[in-house]
Amino acid sequence: MWEEEGKYPHVIVEILSPSTAKNDREVKKKIYQDIFRTPNYFWFDPDILEFQGFKLLGGEYEAIAPNEQGWLWSEQLGLYLGIYEDKLRYFTPEGDLVPTPQEAAIEEQQQTQKARQRTQEAEQLAETERQRAQAAEQRLQQLEERIRSLGINLNETEL
Repeated sequence: MWEEEGKYPHVIVEILSPSTAKNDREVKKKIYQDIFRTPNYFWFDPDILEFQGFKLLGGEYEAIAPNEQGWLWSEQLGLYLGIYEDKLRYFTPEGDLVPTPQEAAIEEQQQTQKARQRTQEAEQLAETERQRAQAAEQRLQQLEERIRSLGINLNETEL
């Protein structure tokens, strides 16, 4: 808060642990509701996969109803929060998984690798075509020499 000029967060996501869960569910929830006035509060227990979310309505937290996938909508984030492969993850309004920074980096590396591969393939194709053109030019020169050897002047002959 001191780095945000005294502004309270708009979204809080607590990761529960056995030693803090009771305090997070009761004391902190009350602080976030009554003092911080945080619009969205979520908690997640990675051990038992407990996941709950609240939105502030009329000064009181109201539980956020899950959608068909069990995800909870955060109006503040414009994203769903939900459990995916036993982890709390974000999902777009369309239902797409938002990649973690690590996943995004891996995807970017894969895209870069595919782009390099396409560039190499294009370069190989261009080299093949250059060689074909060179071979065709050589063949043309050989044919012209053969025609000249037969005593035909290509500059005087109409085709």
